[in-house]
Amino acid sequence: MRVSILTGTAMVAGLLASAMAVAATKQSPRLERGAYLATIMDCTGCHTTGALVGQPDPQRYLAGSTIGFQIPELGIVYPPNLTSDRATGLGDWSERDIVNAVRTGVRPDGRVLVPVMPYHSYSRLTDADVGALASYLKSLPPVRHQVPANTGASEKPTTPYLTVAMPE
Repeated sequence: MRVSILTGTAMVAGLLASAMAVAATKQSPRLERGAYLATIMDCTGCHTTGALVGQPDPQRYLAGSTIGFQIPELGIVYPPNLTSDRATGLGDWSERDIVNAVRTGVRPDGRVLVPVMPYHSYSRLTDADVGALASYLKSLPPVRHQVPANTGASEKPTTPYLTVAMPE
């Protein structure tokens, strides 16, 4: 099944992100800043199941998406789980690992993140901001949610996806 992006999706996802972020960060200014950054960077828009079609699942806040992005010559990739779950999320990543991935687009295992992740723009975050974002992501309660496996360019997709137009 192929899905298209609905008008207002970003607004719905942003409202959900704001509500979830406020509820989760009553502890410290650093976590509040991280939640704010996750909201304005629209992490929820890609990394929360249903957000891309205007129906974000609050039980899977930042726990990865079941809708992928079809990227020409790469295949279909699914936004991963950003919660602290050790099996399906960032639970084994350090804050430094998160900072490096956000800024450079390289995971701790050396794999490069897909171009849909705007790490080139995020590389300009201040040390304080990227640190706050990493702390916030590490503070998220673990949500066990395995996103679908990425599909290679020559493989037939079996799960929903959006087509991403890449600049020529």
